[in-house]
Amino acid sequence: MKNFSNILLFKRVTIFISFVIVTSILWNTYTFFQKFKQEERVKMQILATAQKEIGNNENLDANVDLSLMVIENNHSIPMILVSEKGEILNYQNLDSVKSLDPAYLESELLDMKSENAPIEVSYKGKNKQYIYYKDSDLLNKLTYYPLALILILVLFVSVVYLFYSSNKAAETNQLWTGMAKETAHQIGTPLSSLLGWIAILKMEKVDETYIEEIEKDVHRLNIIADRFSKIGSKPELKKENIVVLTKQAFDYFESRSSKQISFSFFTTDDELYTNLNKELFGWVIENLIKNAIDAMLGKGELTLNITGNQKKVEITISDTGKGMPKKLFKRIFTPGFTTKKRGWGLGLSLSKRIIADYHNGKIFVKKSEIGKGTTFEISLDKV
Repeated sequence: MKNFSNILLFKRVTIFISFVIVTSILWNTYTFFQKFKQEERVKMQILATAQKEIGNNENLDANVDLSLMVIENNHSIPMILVSEKGEILNYQNLDSVKSLDPAYLESELLDMKSENAPIEVSYKGKNKQYIYYKDSDLLNKLTYYPLALILILVLFVSVVYLFYSSNKAAETNQLWTGMAKETAHQIGTPLSSLLGWIAILKMEKVDETYIEEIEKDVHRLNIIADRFSKIGSKPELKKENIVVLTKQAFDYFESRSSKQISFSFFTTDDELYTNLNKELFGWVIENLIKNAIDAMLGKGELTLNITGNQKKVEITISDTGKGMPKKLFKRIFTPGFTTKKRGWGLGLSLSKRIIADYHNGKIFVKKSEIGKGTTFEISLDKV
């Protein structure tokens, strides 16, 4: 519980810090943008003063080099000089080829009018002219600067999150693998003892029927221990008759389930082969059958059907239980998710891992209706 609280606190602090950083980036960029924009207007006002100085100077011998230098040194801010009547008199920093087209100049002038207020240039109070301008390319590029920084921040946080998640998943997998192998080890001790007791029962000439049933359960415990010992390591696959293996798991549950459940087994062929690890595959079939029995609350019909074609072997397990909504079709395979009051929500998750990761097959909910039942399907490559 303490670890969970620490993780939750870490997430909240991370979100808060990210929010502060993003807000700071946006605010600083906005402030810098406005300052830079104001500086560009000051430059245009200086240019307007220089233009006015040249126009008001009636002395042909006067030195206007400084004013001309100010005007000619504008290499970044696009501008258009317009007469009082609206005629375009001059322009700077526009596309030299496109500017030959009057329509292009008019279009640029409209953009400038909408972007910035004009600067008036008057010559001794007469012949007023106006300088229109728009933001420089550098200023326009600055508008994308915060987006780039935010994107970098998002990527950084994503990498940290993925790294944290992968480490956590690896630790979880190691924990479950360790628990599974320890469980297999712990089961081994009482199993050895049970085998000794079975030998004693045979010597005491106890009814063979009872001994056979006990041996079946001991054999099943051996299988369970073997399954747990294989978790975390890549299983060996062999060519197996999937019909025989499926029927074994089916018969085991049929003999030990409520008589109010009707079991039906169908197959299109008695011999359908695929590459399997029989212990793990049997675990999947048992999980699906047990889930079907639980869904029917001990009463209903369970049907298992095996079909094969040239490429695939398909197994469907149907029940007449409570069913589920479509939104849960994928979610039920998530580790920890369960619709039962009791349970860890690992059965279907483990089944999916066995079929998809170890056998390169598919397992999914084929169909389900509330109050009518559910059908699961397993699809494997035929050999």
